[in-house]
Amino acid sequence: MSQQQSAAPAPVTAPVPKRRDWWRDAVIYQVYPRSFADSNGDGMGDLEGVRSRLPYLRDLGVDAVWLSPFYASPQADAGYDVADYRAVDPMFGNLLDADALIRDAHGLGLRIIVDLVPNHSSDQHEWFKRALAEGPGSPSRDRYHFRPGKGENGELPPNDWESIFGGPAWTRVADGEWYLHLFAPEQPDFNWDHPAVGDEFRSILRFWLDMGVDGFRIDVAHGLVKAEGLPDLGGADQLKLLGNDVMPFFDQDGVHEVYRQWRHVLDEYAGERIFVAEAWTPTVERTANYVRPDELHQAFNFQYLSTEWDAAELRKVIDRTLEAMRPVGAPATWVLSNHDVTRHATRFANPPGLGTQIRTAGDRDLGLRRARAATLLMLALPGSAYVYQGEELGLPDVVDLPDEVRQDPAYFRGAGQDGFRDGCRVPIPWTREGSSYGFGGGGSWLPQPASWGELSVEAQSGVAGSTLELYRSALRVRRTQPDLGAGESVEWLRAPEGVLAFRRGEFVCVANTSGESVTTPAYGRVLLASGELTEADGEAKVPADTTVWWTTA
Repeated sequence: MSQQQSAAPAPVTAPVPKRRDWWRDAVIYQVYPRSFADSNGDGMGDLEGVRSRLPYLRDLGVDAVWLSPFYASPQADAGYDVADYRAVDPMFGNLLDADALIRDAHGLGLRIIVDLVPNHSSDQHEWFKRALAEGPGSPSRDRYHFRPGKGENGELPPNDWESIFGGPAWTRVADGEWYLHLFAPEQPDFNWDHPAVGDEFRSILRFWLDMGVDGFRIDVAHGLVKAEGLPDLGGADQLKLLGNDVMPFFDQDGVHEVYRQWRHVLDEYAGERIFVAEAWTPTVERTANYVRPDELHQAFNFQYLSTEWDAAELRKVIDRTLEAMRPVGAPATWVLSNHDVTRHATRFANPPGLGTQIRTAGDRDLGLRRARAATLLMLALPGSAYVYQGEELGLPDVVDLPDEVRQDPAYFRGAGQDGFRDGCRVPIPWTREGSSYGFGGGGSWLPQPASWGELSVEAQSGVAGSTLELYRSALRVRRTQPDLGAGESVEWLRAPEGVLAFRRGEFVCVANTSGESVTTPAYGRVLLASGELTEADGEAKVPADTTVWWTTA
């Protein structure tokens, strides 16, 4: 059923791709719709706002746009609590707006990837409301994980699982039963052992494929299937194990049968549509299981995202990633920022070891210098790369948001994740001036810092050496250099301590992660550098925290 009044547009077919296997070297730009562009002045970004800025993304040089959720939702977790998977939330527009966005993107040569949230729904989803109304033992409750509690009167949760957002992963309802929610209480987990759940999601896939989307990013792709019997995990501080150990509610082998069924659906459609997994796993080898030939196409490389700016550590994760992907024939992916972690310009501004959610601004100049260098390194690696909106402007995290404006549900749970994801979600600046620096005509849903104007698209466009122009140049070079993009290996070159150097055909990349200048061979003609460098007598002096691209041709 749909909570939206406008009818779905007529089905469209995605355009024939310009090249086969486009996703093997694609640069995919993540749009967080509420923070990208506001078309109606209500302070909240929307689909029409995204549509109006598509030419900017084409000119930036990306291949595809991934849209975070815009489905009908009470917004308990910024749209990751979906009440209706076939409707657009009115704050973002309607299905006609989605259709227009997809069509315009295709007309500009851009592909559209939408978020899909299959691990859980909103507690306002019709299925869940029906489950509550029909009570214990009803067939509707079997679509979720309802259980009696432990203790003399069922007053204790069914097991010891903890929510990712803090506190127990169970909430008790009025009739005494408990339901499972690995995230917020407003996000009850589906029971993927129930056939109706799989049937429903295959239908949802077809709905959006018929609309013309080019693929799906699967939220919590490592979730869905839980260990039989929902066994206790044992001990507290379970969140410290996430991504580092086997969990009875994550990365269960049964999830792969779900994706094999989904792949059959996707392959019915022309245009090389794709699946991308958000899969937090203990090892990159486990991540590779999600991208076997009959399952998904890509999986986010969270091991790379969480690696410090250190040559030795980066080389380890690069080698392990390429080695893990090679046997399954999948492309590696590389990502530095997204809507759930502190922007890398701020992470790299702080001392190592603080994780991916950081509350301090650190050394802004150092962070930006490292972020620019890290971007050129990422874009030089074999495979596909992801760019999070605003990173091309060098935006830092906003670490000083007042408590009263925060909206991250983890912040209010008082445990679990730090709950400071709002800092990377502040609306991005388009112009030097205006009530929201060009985001919209009526302010912004999160306050923007005064420094936003000088970091805006307007302030950086056409300015030599700006971060925006560095990204534009890098993506242009990446398209034109035959040795960049897809691939499965690099040839490591000898380099000083703290420096990464590798060759790909006639292309050479050198990344200096050390805190001082180093001298390396001048490998040929400089294509691009993230900072100033000098060359003389066949040698190059590469400044601290700088990456250089050369061609030997």
